[in-house]
Amino acid sequence: MKKSKKISKKNKSFKLSDKKYKELIKQKKSKKISKKNNKILDNHLKKKYCKCIKTLKNKYPKKSRIYKGKYGICMNSIYKNRGFKPPYNISNKCK
Repeated sequence: MKKSKKISKKNKSFKLSDKKYKELIKQKKSKKISKKNNKILDNHLKKKYCKCIKTLKNKYPKKSRIYKGKYGICMNSIYKNRGFKPPYNISNKCK
């Protein structure tokens, strides 16, 4: 009798190489990106954004109420510097 292991969607995430990541960004800028690659890139950008927010939260734990600029800083560094429009309400999707 075989036991099947269920893999959650969280565990299916994979690392994207720098070369592939830069290639996907070029494709999205030129608007010649497939739906599958666009989804991969969007997920990767979302991960980067959430990671940025978490590091700023952990860096300034006592000033978390005061230091609300983390959303703007991360938004600029991840989306706007690359020339992409950020998704609506992306900060609420980070846990």
